[in-house]
Amino acid sequence: MLDLLRKKKESMVIKVVFVIIVLSFIGTIFLVWGKGEEGIGRSKGYAAKVDRTVISLTAYQQAYQNMVATYRQVFGNAFTSETEKQLNLRQQVIDRLIDNVLLLKGAKKEGISVSKEEISQAISSMPVFQANGSFDYALYQQLLRSNRITAQEFEESKQRELLLVKTRKAIMAKGAVTDAEVATQYHKERDVLQVQLIGFAPAELLKQVTVTDAELQDYLNKHQDRFKTPERISVSYSLIPRAGIVASPVTAEEVEAFYRKNMDRYLDAAKSPLPFPQVKERVRKDAQQAKQSKAAYEKVADTLFKNIKSGDLKTVATAFGATVQETPLFSAAAVPAAVSSGTADNKRLFDLKQGEIGGPFETPRGILIVKIREKQAGAVPKLAEVRNRLEQQLKPEKAAELAKQKAVATQKGLATAAAATPKATSLHYSSKGEIPTVGTSPVLMERLFALTPQQPALSEPILVGSRWYAARLIQRQAAPETGLATAREDIRKRLTPIKQEETFKTWLANLRKNATIVINPALTATTP
Repeated sequence: MLDLLRKKKESMVIKVVFVIIVLSFIGTIFLVWGKGEEGIGRSKGYAAKVDRTVISLTAYQQAYQNMVATYRQVFGNAFTSETEKQLNLRQQVIDRLIDNVLLLKGAKKEGISVSKEEISQAISSMPVFQANGSFDYALYQQLLRSNRITAQEFEESKQRELLLVKTRKAIMAKGAVTDAEVATQYHKERDVLQVQLIGFAPAELLKQVTVTDAELQDYLNKHQDRFKTPERISVSYSLIPRAGIVASPVTAEEVEAFYRKNMDRYLDAAKSPLPFPQVKERVRKDAQQAKQSKAAYEKVADTLFKNIKSGDLKTVATAFGATVQETPLFSAAAVPAAVSSGTADNKRLFDLKQGEIGGPFETPRGILIVKIREKQAGAVPKLAEVRNRLEQQLKPEKAAELAKQKAVATQKGLATAAAATPKATSLHYSSKGEIPTVGTSPVLMERLFALTPQQPALSEPILVGSRWYAARLIQRQAAPETGLATAREDIRKRLTPIKQEETFKTWLANLRKNATIVINPALTATTP
């Protein structure tokens, strides 16, 4: 889903989604606004403190649950616990609660307020309080009582909700687009550039890279986990067949109980449970097999327990007419089929100490019991043993660094003069960052169109994919000024929401910078 959000972040659908998520915070803002150091709802704990305003743990938990519920409503099954962690929702929640507190404080500094008439109008226009198309005061009181909210509490929350929206709009309205910004955007979109682009790719420089023994050893020392040999064990083992251990016949009660617990085994074509009488014999056989398996496991476990101190695996195996076999050394990534009984049990094998007996483990082939014959700890190999692997990893890394160094040196040269050899590339502006012979890079595109005759070279090379690019402006063919008058209003209309959002973010960032904000360390520590 993260890919979806990244790819579609400019779409109207995703913008609406984020508006919904942001607005989900406004409805509970009255829980966030504290009363001095006392906090919200007289809660003993706090999630964060903004100057003297306290955001309680209760308010934080409610806002968090609201955000999760909103994401689930919007994205359905695509919203998973893993997505929640990747989105870092807990941090998002605390940040937005802090921002709301700062907004309300900022409104006071800006002299922004909400009148009683505005509150009354907002409440009376809410469909939930209307009957036959008009505000119903009795219905209003009834709904508040049923939700255990007083009229004063609700009206205060509505006042803060309106104040948040009004403040945001007032600050954004200050983000007016100037004529100079319109002209700059016009020429960015209409001008044609002639630029020199010089790329350096690690793959093309690989043959120039050499590595010394000292470098390889240093690399091995710093990345031991990549090359460390895994822990290995060898075991003695015995597979005890279940058939040799006979269980008592199942009773009628046991057969019916087995059917009730395992009805999903006995379904018709429509995936509905078949009636017990129709499958009674099948159930009896399955129940008898399960009882025999359980009896066999318990018998082996009891015998193993009696001999566990002696460590005599052969005695246990002989008691069931089985033999003991041995395996060579193996790692957790290559457990022999004969002693493999599932991921969890395989891990338990490696938890055993040398000479220790383990099991019993259920397997399709029988009941497995083991004894650790030998245990070898993982170790860092000598340089000679992994030289080839080291070179395969170190050389590309050095080649990547060499590519960057060459690009930096070339860019410094381009700052004073154009390169003699490379041809110029003709470039039209693309909001997607599509650059001929280079690929797609919005960052490089924006940097190139910011170049001027006075500052014709990039300040530093740009990485696109795995290739570093140095660049210099050769010529800029300006679009006719006559077209600016026609395009002016369209450009201003497109730039205005962007400028307004930037203005608001800058204003809010300054509020954060000047506020004393303390986030509960325990809350941060438990953030997924």
